Order: sequence, then C-alpha cells, then structure tokens
Amino acid sequence: MSLTNILAQIFLHTDEQILNLFQNYGSLTYLILFMIIFIETGVVVMPFLPGDSLLFVAGTIAGAGSLNIFLLFFLLSLAAILGDSVNYSIGKLIGPKIFKRESGLFFNKKHLKKTQKFYDKHGTKTIILARFVPFVRTFAPFVAGIGKMNYKKFLLYNCVGGIIWAGLFTIGGYFFGNIPIIKENLTIAILFIIFLSILPGIIEFVKLRKV
Repeated sequence: MSLTNILAQIFLHTDEQILNLFQNYGSLTYLILFMIIFIETGVVVMPFLPGDSLLFVAGTIAGAGSLNIFLLFFLLSLAAILGDSVNYSIGKLIGPKIFKRESGLFFNKKHLKKTQKFYDKHGTKTIILARFVPFVRTFAPFVAGIGKMNYKKFLLYNCVGGIIWAGLFTIGGYFFGNIPIIKENLTIAILFIIFLSILPGIIEFVKLRKV
C-alpha cells in the first residue's frame, strides 16, 4: 500500500486504520503517525490531514494497550514542534522572494506589513491558539516566518502549543476513548471534542480581527 493510500484511509477511517497499521507494521506505526503530524504542521500545502482525530484515536488505541502512551505523546509532540519549526523556516526563506514585487497574485507587501504587525502584537498567543484550529495551525507558522517573528519567541510558544495540543488529544483519548459510550460513538465524540477545542480559538481570532 502506498503512502498516499495510507493517508487517505487514515483520514476516512482513523480508528480502523491505526489498528491496521499496528497489526501490519508494528513499531513502524509510531514513525508513520510521526510523519503524518510532521507533514500536516510542516508542509503548508497539506493542511487537510487528520491531526486532531488522529491524536485522539491514537490515544484511544494506546488506552486499549496496543500503543505506548508515553512514547506516543513524546513522538507526536516532537513531530508537531519540528513541523512548525520547518514551516516557519520555509516561510522565512521564501518570504523575501514572494514579496519582492509590490504586488502579486496571492501575496503583496501590504499583507506582509499587516502580518508583521499582527505577530508583533499577538504572536505569542496566536502560535498556541492556532494549534487548535484546523488549517490555521498549518498556515500560522508559515505566516510567522514570512513576517519574521522573533524565532526564540516563536520556538518557545511553538513548544508550549505543540505539547499542549498533542497532550490534550492523545491523553484525552487514552483516558476517555475506551469508555463504552464513547467507543461506540467514536466519530461523534471526536467531532464534539474538536468543536470544543477549537471554539476558544475561533472566539479569540474573531476578537483579534476586530482589533
């Protein structure tokens, strides 16, 4: 099975596919999960991967004894942190080229200046909150790199956000995912948890847009 097929199947049937991965690949499952989280957060063109649901289901499967929760938490936190760092570096590297002209099809200098001001004022809060908003978590570090946000500040909040994000969903899945009512309605439970997790971020971003 190709990596593309694996990613598609994980997105459509997360719980079943992680179990299949463990049965077919054993310890390599950790590496595959690591790569999915890394790619989602580190490659700006891949924001559609199942980050929240994958973390929660992986934690649920760890709670059932198939995966080691400590190793899982460490590796997926690391993947999230490294992914954002790479994404930031890409934004910083290609930013000057994108904004070389006064305006372009997708970017212009006015957007860059607004981004710089936004991250100067709200950067620390943004990097953490963005973790809990699908799509936004992929683009936030990229834009931070383009806006040349101070890297030490970015790295600190990248680590905090990555650990909180990975920990909340994996540990949440570990302790609650195997409760009968949740296990029997896992898809609904995941959607509900994701909604609750992104609600504060949505509210905050709406407030920031009004500033």
